[in-house]
Amino acid sequence: MSIKNNSGLRAANSNLKAVFFDAGETLLAPHPSHPELFALVLGERGHYVAAETVQATFTEMAPSFAAVMDRMAVKMWSVSREASLDFWGRIYGEALDRLGVADPDRSIFNALYERFTRYDSYRLFPECIPTIKACREAGLVVGLISNFEEWLEGMLIDMEIAHLFDYMVISGREGVEKPDPAIFRLALDRSGMAAEHSLYVGDHPKLDVEASEAVGMAAVLIDRKGHHPNFGGARIDTLDQLIAMLGISAVGGASTPGGGDLREHD
Repeated sequence: MSIKNNSGLRAANSNLKAVFFDAGETLLAPHPSHPELFALVLGERGHYVAAETVQATFTEMAPSFAAVMDRMAVKMWSVSREASLDFWGRIYGEALDRLGVADPDRSIFNALYERFTRYDSYRLFPECIPTIKACREAGLVVGLISNFEEWLEGMLIDMEIAHLFDYMVISGREGVEKPDPAIFRLALDRSGMAAEHSLYVGDHPKLDVEASEAVGMAAVLIDRKGHHPNFGGARIDTLDQLIAMLGISAVGGASTPGGGDLREHD
């Protein structure tokens, strides 16, 4: 367990009033994993590819979700169903070509898209709900700011977590995506929170950390898989480490002191 570069964060946020969370890879993720689900769909259609091969293929395509967007010159992908279908069609089409899987009628793509828009294809990380509850019990406003299709809210309701958020700003509903500062300002305006009293937690250095800091918010990177070992800002490995970082009480526990040291949504 590690909490990196925590010094000064709590002092800078001694008047912290709100915490906003990203969704994908912060609160939830495909289950059992994106490569395993992808391989499962292919296997159901007679194309047997190991999940490890799927993972390697996506890694070869681009090192990150943002890099794929840059390479494909995609500015927004989640703001409408049409944009989502176009974006994932390009990504999955390239992946299928690299895997040697023909899809002339796009039936495999349609099956993949359907699988990754099903609620039962996602799971919350186990420390997600306790962490959010700890923030709420500490008197903090809790919000969500996410690049995700509009159905995210319905999935959060199904997961019985939506009621824990005071405010939700989802790109698929709002028509604006991170890193556009407008999506952060929209969340701040709706919540009535000042940027300097607000913290954002997300898994991407550019889309989450740099973008939220650009509007004056503090930010913490959650790096579950160790993809950003050289990141210089506040970084945690699991969401419950945020409790220690902020010096608030765990649910049902004592105050915790400050710490020490691809289908991917944002």
